[in-house]
Amino acid sequence: MTDETCEWRSWREATETALYGPGGFYLRPEGPAGHFRTSVHASPLFAGAVARLLLATIEELGAEAGAGDPVIVDMGAGRGELLTGVLAALPPDFPVRAYAVERAARPGGLDPRIEWTPEPPRGVSGLLFANEWLDNVPVDIAEADPDGVVRLVQVRRDGTERLGPSVTGADAEWLARWWPLTEPGARAEIGRARDEAWAAAVGTLRSGLAVAVDYAHLAGARPLFGTLTGFRAGREVRPVPDGSCDLTSHVALDSCALPGATLTTQRDALAELGLTAGRPPLSLASTDPAGYLRALSRTGEAAELMSPGGLGDFLWLRQRRQAGTGDGHPPGQGILAA
Repeated sequence: MTDETCEWRSWREATETALYGPGGFYLRPEGPAGHFRTSVHASPLFAGAVARLLLATIEELGAEAGAGDPVIVDMGAGRGELLTGVLAALPPDFPVRAYAVERAARPGGLDPRIEWTPEPPRGVSGLLFANEWLDNVPVDIAEADPDGVVRLVQVRRDGTERLGPSVTGADAEWLARWWPLTEPGARAEIGRARDEAWAAAVGTLRSGLAVAVDYAHLAGARPLFGTLTGFRAGREVRPVPDGSCDLTSHVALDSCALPGATLTTQRDALAELGLTAGRPPLSLASTDPAGYLRALSRTGEAAELMSPGGLGDFLWLRQRRQAGTGDGHPPGQGILAA
């Protein structure tokens, strides 16, 4: 084994390197769509719903938007699929600036209206949308040892694990509040890094709406052994931090939430934005067969986006931001009750 292969690191450090380091999984040319399917890839109806949310946000902002065009910011933009769909769904020549926030290089052939950047713009007004972004913010993992002491899980590049030092300080405080480990063998992903990442993203908005969409869990229903897993070529695989697979874990969205936040399922959020999985009337089949088939296809796509036990169970965290106001709330001190 090489020194690198033998090195023990925290899962947060190992994940950062595996996903975003040289040759990292998320920097590959094929992008996330080459390995797994998100709501964005499932149907253009998702981008259409986000476009309607953007229009509603801009209407609510009114004069508060300030000078310049409103913006849409896509956190963890992949290869720009969501913004491409949103721009296509907006009225022609609609005045909006689109920012794709992504560490990978800009893909060829992308709509020139999309600005590609490694960091979100600051002091802008509009919609910040983070679809399956927080689950890929690297986090440390903790486990209770046989004596009940909560320790940091360390990992090698080949996925071998061991228990390291006890968890202390801010991470221990986060666990005590949001994910207590009360029995030997219990594991948790320490979500403090995601709290901080979300607070920083929301803080870039001068005014508008920030939305995080992810598979998530809430206090009182945390998984006993955590949720860390890997994905490669459409299949769930053992999480190994060698750059060969995605490394992801569900998000404690209630911890991320800042004052004024709301949580709802994707099923309900998309219904509010006009999606329905209801079948078109059979009478349409005789009067407009082609229209009936199009409507039936749309119904099937909407059903997948809203399905119980699937994409419909994703949670949407919605955070409004008003000009001239801070969040007044330290990261990692979420306000949503269990």
